[in-house]
Amino acid sequence: MTYRYRSLIVPAVLLCVLLAGCGGSGDPEASGAAEEIVLGAYSDLSGPAAAIGVGATNAARLLFDRVNEEGGIHGRQIRYVVEDGQYQVPRAVQAANKLINRDKIFAMVGSLGTPMNNAVMSTQFQAGIPNIFPLSGARSMAEPLHPLKFAGISTYYGQTRSAIKYFIEEKGKERICTMTQDTDYGTELTDAANDQLGEMGRQVTESTAHKPLDTDFSAAILKLREADCDLIVLGSIITDTILAISAARAIDWDVDFVGPIAAFESEVAEAEGGVTNGFYAMTSFEFPYPDHPRQEVRDFVAAYQERYGQDPNTGSLFGWLFADFTIRALRDAGPDLTVDSLVAAIESIDDYQDIFGGPVLTFGPDKHIGSDESFLAVVEDGRWVRVTENLSY
Repeated sequence: MTYRYRSLIVPAVLLCVLLAGCGGSGDPEASGAAEEIVLGAYSDLSGPAAAIGVGATNAARLLFDRVNEEGGIHGRQIRYVVEDGQYQVPRAVQAANKLINRDKIFAMVGSLGTPMNNAVMSTQFQAGIPNIFPLSGARSMAEPLHPLKFAGISTYYGQTRSAIKYFIEEKGKERICTMTQDTDYGTELTDAANDQLGEMGRQVTESTAHKPLDTDFSAAILKLREADCDLIVLGSIITDTILAISAARAIDWDVDFVGPIAAFESEVAEAEGGVTNGFYAMTSFEFPYPDHPRQEVRDFVAAYQERYGQDPNTGSLFGWLFADFTIRALRDAGPDLTVDSLVAAIESIDDYQDIFGGPVLTFGPDKHIGSDESFLAVVEDGRWVRVTENLSY
């Protein structure tokens, strides 16, 4: 299957532009995109995951603008169009339709949310538009193998299985419970818990489910306490993570909580009153604090602070990652940029290394997820601190 019809250099189209101009400026087929590469994303800029979406968008723009100031990619400027999906599937679908049909994007880069990506990808792929490094750790971001979808981070499924295995073998946990969103994301966590415990001859002791925007977790916490859980696996993001832990601490229940990388966020670590101290999360990256030991990270933090007047967060880390990787792939694809050449470039990358201590990412024709490595971090005094080396299940 090829996608050469989305070439960025089309002689007939160039003739059309010379004669009078036609089509949108972001459409490779309509304008020849002689001076522009249009990338797009739907994200959460005002909803429950806005901290992640805004942080990612800010960091990506920082890198893309820097590349543009240096002359672009093989002489072409990058235009990054981001629409607010508010972490709602209908809004994300509407935003994606606008990006595909009106903005004529060349690739979708860094779109946020498991349910949103799952709802959009089929239409996106019919239009021949790659999905690069979505802000989701769902298995569906890379599986089943598809020529146009590429994921960077380890999956929520793998992270959760690794965490459960660690807590049982190293911490002696016996009664594992789950508290997850009633979404595709939550299902990923539930599947992981059931599969890992089943492999170890156990089963989930108790479970609860909630809407992404729910704010009252008192009944759910009481249910899990009555089940005598000694580890709660969270399938939550930011606000619901903080509220769930707060509900447990409010009744003086000091049970351990662990979540995947979606909860590895500065707002979680810095929750008021230190309520999340002791909360564990799986991640593949060290948090970008201003005093990070790597100079590259400190430089990124300083540039982010100068432009946006605040510290970067986990979303910013992801934004840096997907933007930097996309820049590398676009350069490797060469001046005659097509979807085919971009896909070939990504599949040839086997040595990508970020600045945040993440694993080396490797891809190939049969491997469209960069790494399955992750480690456990814990909140200590409002900061994320690494606990383990890389874990596997």
